[in-house]
Amino acid sequence: MLTRFAPAPTGWLHLGHVLNAEYVWGAGVGVLLRIEDHDRERCRPEYDAGILADLDWLGYRYQLPVVRQSERDAVYLDAAATLRAQGLVYACDCTRARLAEARQTSEAIELRYDGHCRDRGLPLTGAAVGWRVRMDAGVEHFVDGLLGPQTQDPSAQCGDLLIRDRLGNWTYQFVAAVDDFRQGIDLVIRGVDLLASTGRQIRLARLLGRAVAPEFRHHPLVMKSAGQKLSKSDRDTGIRDLRARGWTPEQVRTAVRSAESTGDRENR
Repeated sequence: MLTRFAPAPTGWLHLGHVLNAEYVWGAGVGVLLRIEDHDRERCRPEYDAGILADLDWLGYRYQLPVVRQSERDAVYLDAAATLRAQGLVYACDCTRARLAEARQTSEAIELRYDGHCRDRGLPLTGAAVGWRVRMDAGVEHFVDGLLGPQTQDPSAQCGDLLIRDRLGNWTYQFVAAVDDFRQGIDLVIRGVDLLASTGRQIRLARLLGRAVAPEFRHHPLVMKSAGQKLSKSDRDTGIRDLRARGWTPEQVRTAVRSAESTGDRENR
């Protein structure tokens, strides 16, 4: 089997990433390192270099070469063409302001796109338009390796899925589904905060031609406080800062294991 460790270079690694790494490398299968730098506005080369340095210092070994999503535009265009050939892709010119207004009037847990542009026939090559994929009603069933049987209806959760934004950036949902399929990833290990993404990524991959979905395992998170997970701005848990304070790799892993087995679990 093959899994992946897929950090985004929008900040330094922190203890939450190490928890994910412990699950990923603890699975005992091959590990692909995928740098998810599809967001050109937020990703920085210094963070990319920092990720590699921290992983080397922590002792995590992965397959070479390192894969960067910023170098895979042709792959994503090809995948989008597959969806376009099925008549599933349409242009959307909805602004952030309109989407924010829709969120204010919605009682859903996450914002569900209301299909405003679905039948407007806007050109995909128009200025400042995003690309969306039609998500028709239907339930996706899967068994999470840690959480058990799951059912999700992407149409009810998020509506038609944005795969490329108005600035030309590919979205996480799309590139994750495409790369897991094209790179032969058959085990996806990630935090429980991404559980809701699973059904829509299974749907996307099937539309792209994937016959068998990967196995998914969604693990608990290390929390900063009740209801708030760690972020890349939390310097007290950043690996770079802990190294500067004299921590050893084993101390970092011990801190993660401690967070796994203490009251932090009650906050997840």
